[in-house]
Amino acid sequence: MSLTNTNARHADLEQCLPCLDLAAELVNGSLQQLHLLCSRDGRVQAVLLDEHQLLCYDLAFCAAELQAARVMLDYAQAEAAESALAADVAVASVADSVFSIQQRLLAHAGAPGLTRAAIMEFIAAPVCTALLDEWLEPVRLAAIGEQALALPGLRLPTQLDAEKEMVRSTFTRFTDDQVMPVAEQVHREDLDIPQSLIDAAAELGCFGTCIPERFGGLMPDERADCLGMIVVTEELSRGSLGAAGSLITRPEIAARALLAGGTEAQQQSWLPRLASAEVLAAIAVTEPDYGSDVASVVLRASAVDGGWLLNGSKTWCTFAGKADVLVTLARSNDQPGHRGLSLFLVEKPPVAGHEFDHHQESGGRVTGRAIATLGYRGMHSYDVFFEDFFVPDTHLVGGAEGEGKGFYHAMAGFAGGRIQTAARATGVMQAALERALDYAAQRKVFGAAVGEYQLTRVKLARMLMKLTASRQFSYSVARQLDAGGGKMEASLVKLYTCRAAEWVTREAMQIHGGMGYAEESAVSRYFVDARVLSIFEGAEETLALKVVARDLVASAGQD
Repeated sequence: MSLTNTNARHADLEQCLPCLDLAAELVNGSLQQLHLLCSRDGRVQAVLLDEHQLLCYDLAFCAAELQAARVMLDYAQAEAAESALAADVAVASVADSVFSIQQRLLAHAGAPGLTRAAIMEFIAAPVCTALLDEWLEPVRLAAIGEQALALPGLRLPTQLDAEKEMVRSTFTRFTDDQVMPVAEQVHREDLDIPQSLIDAAAELGCFGTCIPERFGGLMPDERADCLGMIVVTEELSRGSLGAAGSLITRPEIAARALLAGGTEAQQQSWLPRLASAEVLAAIAVTEPDYGSDVASVVLRASAVDGGWLLNGSKTWCTFAGKADVLVTLARSNDQPGHRGLSLFLVEKPPVAGHEFDHHQESGGRVTGRAIATLGYRGMHSYDVFFEDFFVPDTHLVGGAEGEGKGFYHAMAGFAGGRIQTAARATGVMQAALERALDYAAQRKVFGAAVGEYQLTRVKLARMLMKLTASRQFSYSVARQLDAGGGKMEASLVKLYTCRAAEWVTREAMQIHGGMGYAEESAVSRYFVDARVLSIFEGAEETLALKVVARDLVASAGQD
């Protein structure tokens, strides 16, 4: 079956927007009812909202699907006359999102704002049935998969400008030449990232993507460039999530925190060294009993003459061994919640391997031991313990005025983490699809190549749909962030892409059959690496319930 002709595609595009509007009407109606049920004096009460957690969780994903679908509708309209494959992938992706939303809402028939009759009316709406019947039909999806197989190393039009395409091409070559040759060994042997790789990335400016040019970084002084950062992240993650894709994350968080709250002297001292990778950073925020609940951390910072003594523990402190500085959130006063927190720049010697033990002359000590993980190897994540570890006053972010403001500085640091995680997910998906396409074209089963079977072609089509939607969604959100908005969308894109990456990498393994489960196959690495994406930078459940759903319900009261 050939791809859709332009006139037919334009007709189907006209059906997409009414379908999305019907879905949005139901989702928004439920959110408004939740606002009425869970608000007191106009403010949403978390304890009341928690009585509807499952509904909130699915509404958050519906909102993410809706946003991704609207982005793909714009993409389809832009590509309709230029790339038949890109436009067809986009329309099929919209149809897939509509179907997903229908199924999620149907599971909540009878919930606030969601009568079974209204949901069934949405499902049976002629404009929706026509779109889904046409674009999710197996023969059509298989035709998309067939087209994908004919284009090894497939990458649909990105709609990036010439400057960003040049950046992407540069880091594509870097990944091919520098990252991929070492990725499998780093993963299988749980090695440190080779210093040669760090040095080569530093030469390309990798560590300065979110640091202004006046401090030696790549970001223009006059504006943000989140889009450039995620283009680089995506390409590095295509080579290896653990050995390259997360290199930018920690200097980015440190830099954003310093730009938001650091003194002029701190910015002048630390930012140029972070940009050049003279100083490598790790982030010490999460604690054993407090994961995403950042405001409740208990690691203690006690004031002493000339500085502070840190006592307590952190966990999931990625890259802590090789890092020269740990950006550490600690409780510096007895104020409740986030008001008692401060952010410190804790210096230590960089150490290779899986553990470190540093003693200060004053008697302080910081130790760390790497946590064994099934994937995301190379950077290593550590349990870290502080015992009377001295930090000078000059290393309190913001100086004396920064005391008690650490939560806000840390949150400023994490602001770009969600969109960057979406880029990491997209890079992993790109790698998985490339391997799946190659294997499907070459491997023969029952006398035919795996890629000649309809089921495989449908799988490949859906993988391409998820990948393209994730990429375009993340680019769209990056542009919004660069324009000063997009905070909610950054949470939505993380939900969407991280879940998509788990599914895409799973399907890549399935296409490989038994070889996909072997460690010698790269797709097994992609699968275990993808699994962490829904956990870090805001666990999926916490993000959906405590950030997305809460904000959506609160906003619904303003409609």
